[in-house]
Amino acid sequence: MKPAVFAAPPLNLLLREIRVLADLYRGGRIGPALRTDHDGQGHNVMVVPGFLAADGSTLMLRRTLNAANYRSHGWGLGRNFGIRGDILRRIDRRMDAVQRINPGPATLIGWSLGGLIAREYAKYAPDRVARVITLGTPFSGDLRANHAWRIYELIAGHRVDSPPLAVKLTEKPPVPTYAIWSRNDGVVDRHCARGLPHESDVTIEVGCGHMGFTTAPDSIAAIFRALQT
Repeated sequence: MKPAVFAAPPLNLLLREIRVLADLYRGGRIGPALRTDHDGQGHNVMVVPGFLAADGSTLMLRRTLNAANYRSHGWGLGRNFGIRGDILRRIDRRMDAVQRINPGPATLIGWSLGGLIAREYAKYAPDRVARVITLGTPFSGDLRANHAWRIYELIAGHRVDSPPLAVKLTEKPPVPTYAIWSRNDGVVDRHCARGLPHESDVTIEVGCGHMGFTTAPDSIAAIFRALQT
């Protein structure tokens, strides 16, 4: 097998993502729940948004999860401006509120940067997490093999490889971990989102781009597959 070559995706894929992002801002892709015959039996699911996104960006996915009898929750921490030193404690307080209403471990679904946060929280509090599902999350390889790292450093105020938190991103959390990735991702290098065999338990390829991970039917089907494994 040839070694992975880490580099930001090509420009044509990035331009496609920009067009999809424009649709998202116009509300064209944030619609009603997709139809499904899955039954989540009331299982808690918390969805962590990507960099510069808030809970509104995951609304369609959460509506679909609710329609499938899951109890979905946003992360409730506003816009994701990057890693902060207290981020895991803040999510823990949010989990207090979620599990007070509906006891039991929750699945964490993290989109892009949200997936890095979800994986680290699962290491911090594994007894509270049933599984982690990442969507286009660069947990492997080169943290600069994407089109977001320069903006991230500018806004977050720290280097992508020096967050204000002791982390080992490639280390698999001690819970079942699913990496959903796409070779059509125009933001994150696909190798970084797929990872190496020891860095997650299951990898699932989908066909959508980065901005479609929470709305595209094939991505949502992959999420249900991970939820029911």
